[in-house]
Amino acid sequence: MSYQVLARKWRPKSFETLVGQEHVVRALTHALATGRLHHAWLFTGTRGVGKTTISRILAKALNCEKGVNATPCNECEACRAIDADRFPDYLEMDAASNRGVDDMAALLERAVYAPVAGRYKVYMIDEVHMLTGHAFNAMLKTLEEPPEHVKFILATTDPQKIPVTVLSRCLQFNLKQMPPGRIVEHLARILDAEQVLFEPGALRHLAHAASGSMRDALSLLDQAIAHGAGKVLEEQVTNMLGTVGDDHLHAILDALAAGDAKALLAVADGMEMRSLSFEAALQALATLIAKVALVQYAPDAVDDEHARAILAAQAAKFDAEYLQLAYQIAIRGRDELALAPDEYTGFTMSLLRLLAFRPEQPPAASGPETASGASGKAPPAGRGRAPVPARQDDPSAAIAAAIDAADWREVVRALGLSGVVREAAQHCEWVGREGEILKLRLSEAFRHLFEMHREAFARIEDDLRRALGQPLKLAVEIGAIAGQTPAQKDACERQERKAQAEAALEEDPFVRGLLEQCDASVDRDSARLL
Repeated sequence: MSYQVLARKWRPKSFETLVGQEHVVRALTHALATGRLHHAWLFTGTRGVGKTTISRILAKALNCEKGVNATPCNECEACRAIDADRFPDYLEMDAASNRGVDDMAALLERAVYAPVAGRYKVYMIDEVHMLTGHAFNAMLKTLEEPPEHVKFILATTDPQKIPVTVLSRCLQFNLKQMPPGRIVEHLARILDAEQVLFEPGALRHLAHAASGSMRDALSLLDQAIAHGAGKVLEEQVTNMLGTVGDDHLHAILDALAAGDAKALLAVADGMEMRSLSFEAALQALATLIAKVALVQYAPDAVDDEHARAILAAQAAKFDAEYLQLAYQIAIRGRDELALAPDEYTGFTMSLLRLLAFRPEQPPAASGPETASGASGKAPPAGRGRAPVPARQDDPSAAIAAAIDAADWREVVRALGLSGVVREAAQHCEWVGREGEILKLRLSEAFRHLFEMHREAFARIEDDLRRALGQPLKLAVEIGAIAGQTPAQKDACERQERKAQAEAALEEDPFVRGLLEQCDASVDRDSARLL
């Protein structure tokens, strides 16, 4: 028996088995159930999202021998004939190869005759935007007032090219691209039914490579099964696709958090040995950084608990501001690959740029090791940045003194907080202390930090209690800021340094000479005091 590819074998035969187009299914199901049937439907969407599949299901629903309904039996002669593409009253026409006015005239001439075997004649015109202008004009009258036994189904990947006179005569449904999660679920069900061993990570790579097309995903799955000799394993799939695995991306973030340039270059070397795409790597890295930033602000936006836990661990290692910069570096690095001497050089320079602009961070725990690891050397701070003070082995004296002086900013610095915990503390204002209760005020603009990251404030409370050796309790209120938060003070200092840099530029004789001789101007946004 000949092999049937998965995309054909597992093509949905009913609305219940259709994946990812619930909004279209709901509208068509209600129309079929109530008998409010339009004479022309237009399905738009990218390749492989179900346009032809929905057309065939709709044709079966209209011609099923058990009556017009949203659940065709798939057993009668009409249903089986439509699935086998041999039903005389269902015609699929490819407008890319039958695009002229003569082709359209021949179709319309046949439309006036009664159905041969079914209840309705259903004409499905695929890639309808390829029809010529004369062909569109020829079908307008019939499309608006067709015989009662004729239904038109139009499908296109480019609705912008369809005349508005045609659009106005159809019910239009925009089919969505398949989310990667839905593709993974569908592929897993198919592999379970086919009794093929697979790894979930491999399916995630296939889903992303499919770019929203379920048909592409099934074609890639066929290729992956053949490549893996009957198994779908992550390493084999990444080799087949030339994509970068999650292990490489998380290794990059781990090396950045540790300030380890050697580890960063080792990741790049490993990718070069496997001939992986550096452009795809920077794209995937930007996506991962965006997800990490998302977890910092809205962790519930990530549905997968396992993925959320991994991303949360990465989110705790980085400041929110740095992640925004890192995202920009990654996407800019991808754009600049074509300008690099070679892709390896461009990729490694992007990684080193991520490291160079990483602010010096305090270590997570006290001890002789610093953020760069066991070497004891901290990475250099970015130019023009005031380094974050390193956490002291015993910060209790500094913290006690700062609290006595009501200097919350110095307390935050002495605690050496990082990640979302530091972000939460930076936007609080010191209110006062009453016995064992320390009172802070958080601006209404940052209420989301308190609502989404209560664990961060619990961490601040634990750090204060541990540093001072006292049974303290943190009380946070939401309200208007009376003075300045640490974040506002830092912003003022940065603005002052920028003003000093601009003044220094204006007073510099060499710069003034360049401005006069070259008719140049100063980019004030880039001015920094070194």
